[in-house]
Amino acid sequence: MSAAFDFSELSPDVILDACQHYGFYAESGLLALNSYENRVYQFKADDGQRYVVKFYRPQRWSQAQILEEHQFAFELAAAEIPVVAPLLIDGQSLLPFKGYHFAVFPSRGGRALELDDDEQLCQLGRFLGQLHQLGSAKAFVHRPTLSVQAFISDSRSFLLQHGEFSNHTGQQLDQLLQQIELLCQQQFKPKNTIRCHGDCHPGNLFYHQQPFFVDLDDCRQAPAIQDLWMMLGGEIPEQRLRLELLLEEYQQFCDFDFAELKLIEALRAMRMVHYMAWLARRWTDPAFPLHFPWFNTEGYWQQQLVVLHDQIHRLQQPPLQMYPYDY
Repeated sequence: MSAAFDFSELSPDVILDACQHYGFYAESGLLALNSYENRVYQFKADDGQRYVVKFYRPQRWSQAQILEEHQFAFELAAAEIPVVAPLLIDGQSLLPFKGYHFAVFPSRGGRALELDDDEQLCQLGRFLGQLHQLGSAKAFVHRPTLSVQAFISDSRSFLLQHGEFSNHTGQQLDQLLQQIELLCQQQFKPKNTIRCHGDCHPGNLFYHQQPFFVDLDDCRQAPAIQDLWMMLGGEIPEQRLRLELLLEEYQQFCDFDFAELKLIEALRAMRMVHYMAWLARRWTDPAFPLHFPWFNTEGYWQQQLVVLHDQIHRLQQPPLQMYPYDY
């Protein structure tokens, strides 16, 4: 399995030199933050402030796509929607240095969002409604649109070409992926897409007096439900309860199309398959074998067969409904 690029040349000295080149002099050491796709570090500068520096993985996004991500963050921040936006340095947010591109963000402290806290969930619904209200005002030009082709079809092709599994396991995997691909093609037909956070899961949300969003790295055109479904939990009663709390505030700012509930299980399947292929695509990056040692083992693939089989069952069940007149 091959990856287009890894970060083997990005040493601490290079990171510090890059920061100093743009006027940030670290007084503390670099604290690596939890990020695998990019390289992200926190440091305290000589001005007494803490910053986060994010080096983008080359060859993943174009400069135009990254700048469009930054512009989205600036629009959200200007509308007082709580998001951590990059800093402008001499009018630039995307900073080149020795073949890399990076951005500097203010470091904002917070704790993990508690999805079992009704008040926090309602606050999140309010900000998602505001985010989607702004996100629907215009479309992305350079960022991608969420699709079955990109998340399942392309992932399936990559896994089958580059995967290391027995003939029997490979045949089973292919059969299950074909079924999921067909079911998602039948079910994932959104009427509308808007500019979304794109990867709105608890790991990208923090709480300090109110929820706030971090990491718009996966922002894209997608149906609004893409930013809601990962907050809903597993079983139907829990999903209904959390969705009701989210929408109580969400709909104060943005209409919600209940027909999009039919897309949830397709979105779940798309995320599962894309995640498998993401690990495979990045396997030559030394960080991945180190942090995901269980990947690409026989036990892992056997587990995925069970998970995919269960997801096919989910896709064949009636979709989540809040009210009898949802659709």
